[in-house]
Amino acid sequence: MKRTFLMGVAAIALVAGAANAAELKFKPGEDSKFNWGSYEEFKKGHDLKGQTLTIFGPWRGEDQALVESVLDYFRDATGVDVKYSSSENYEQQIVIDTQAGSPPDVAVLPQPGLIADLASKGYLTPLGEETQKWLLDNYAAGQSWVDLSTYAGKDGKKELYAFPYKIDVKSLVWYVPENFEDSGYEVPKTMEELKALTEKIVADGGTPWCIGLGSGGATGWPATDWVEDMMLRTQPADVYDKWTTNAIPFTDPAVVGAIDEFGWFAKNDKNVDGGAAAVASTDFRDSPKGLFSSPPKCYLHHQASFIPSFFPEGTVVGEDADFFYMPPYASKADLGNPVLGAGTLAMITKDTPASRAFIEFLKTPIAHEVWMAQSSFLTPLKSANKDTYANGPMKKQGEILLNATTFRFDGSDLMPGKIGAGAFWTGMVDYVGGKSSADVAADVQKAWDAIK
Repeated sequence: MKRTFLMGVAAIALVAGAANAAELKFKPGEDSKFNWGSYEEFKKGHDLKGQTLTIFGPWRGEDQALVESVLDYFRDATGVDVKYSSSENYEQQIVIDTQAGSPPDVAVLPQPGLIADLASKGYLTPLGEETQKWLLDNYAAGQSWVDLSTYAGKDGKKELYAFPYKIDVKSLVWYVPENFEDSGYEVPKTMEELKALTEKIVADGGTPWCIGLGSGGATGWPATDWVEDMMLRTQPADVYDKWTTNAIPFTDPAVVGAIDEFGWFAKNDKNVDGGAAAVASTDFRDSPKGLFSSPPKCYLHHQASFIPSFFPEGTVVGEDADFFYMPPYASKADLGNPVLGAGTLAMITKDTPASRAFIEFLKTPIAHEVWMAQSSFLTPLKSANKDTYANGPMKKQGEILLNATTFRFDGSDLMPGKIGAGAFWTGMVDYVGGKSSADVAADVQKAWDAIK
């Protein structure tokens, strides 16, 4: 799956259990940007000295150091001995551990499909109506987060089983401000304006877009993000949901239309660096480099928040390169401001007082602000202080989340692996290669029908 592909960077398991007396990254009370009041309030009701909490999650390497810095505050507030661990193959490991009857107390996963499977087998503890109401009241686009966190249990009853924490944004378009300034271009606020800008760049003799779908055995996945963004901008969220579960087929006009929306940009030789034929053969990691050529080979690049990792060395985001929210259609204002993304969700896999307390801890602004103030953390929590973000670009992405009226998880990651990480990818390659949207949709649907 896309997310697994992008996150898989370590080859060994990492285990840590910092002492309760660990030095806190930011001393409580010293920096007024942090919501220390909520932290002190949490400490009053959670004295759990002598208890242990095991957490199994996806964060390794630098991300493990960051999550440990957050866990130190939980340790300090409760006295709980927290032991965090991870593994390169954490998805398989959590299945093995739960089936063997030896799960961690809390599991954190970025795959809703896997969470749904764990819930259906009775391996998860419902978080209750109070947490559901909390998400509705405290997260921007709260209903979206409740929907994402609700699954059918072993008895078939749908309940809230997960708590969303640490979110990624995909609905971004990258550009070089200097190129825009030199050409007199302005950041578009609507999809109509984005299409008009695309046409103006062509008229001015330039090439608007760099698009690359190459990714080895995963070639094609960047196009699925495009189609998902277009689905959310042309259809209500419930249609998107039906699409990701095959409640409506890939051949539905709504889906075919979203594919054609992507094609408007990608299948026009004048719109893409190298022409449409280069889209499938260009590696997604090399694709944005055209933004930085002189003269620029392109002016726009659609990709998630991780893409600066592949910008030229020394590029400063917010100065040398910047981004804007992939805009909605003005003509479809009723669809609001949809945001496509991904993220991690925390679940109780062993019901203990420490597990329950940890979920309550994730509701405090401090559990978000400590990571926000460092690196690579976005949150839809309205009470977290935006000024704690470590830099301007992170704050800007955080504001995109806060302004969202709808959030939807990456659609291909919600589909069965043979579709979302198979037929959908290859279908997009066939599409930019010249196949019609209708034929591509029929091929993907045929593959989905074969696994029913």
